[in-house]
Amino acid sequence: MKKKRAPVAPALIGLSEKLRRGDLLDPGCPTRDVLKHVTSRWGVLVLIALEGETYRFSDLRRKVGGVSERMLAQTLQWLETDGFVSRRAYPVMPPHVEYRLTPLGDEVAERVRLLADWIETNFPRIAKHWEAASKKRTT
Repeated sequence: MKKKRAPVAPALIGLSEKLRRGDLLDPGCPTRDVLKHVTSRWGVLVLIALEGETYRFSDLRRKVGGVSERMLAQTLQWLETDGFVSRRAYPVMPPHVEYRLTPLGDEVAERVRLLADWIETNFPRIAKHWEAASKKRTT
């Protein structure tokens, strides 16, 4: 049986508490879209690449290896709509557009980078599980 928790003031409710309550787990919760944008493969990499930097589209595409032009454009659009990325277009020919993180983007990028750092640091442990799973499938 689940223990009842004391009510928490709405401003003090963190993500873990919301997860316990189920808001993010609700399919109609709009925060799911933001979570999808931030934690998608390209969202994570774009946020990390833009930390402390300003890039033109083509330079950012080179920095984030393997991303298609279409996916990078879509990811930047999502992150801009969410308020994490600032897009600045200069009125010159050929077009010159630069992207950088907003203050809100700096905050989310820091958290995403912590997750990415943890994954890179612990990858040898993760790879052992991949190897064990592979051996199970072949036997």
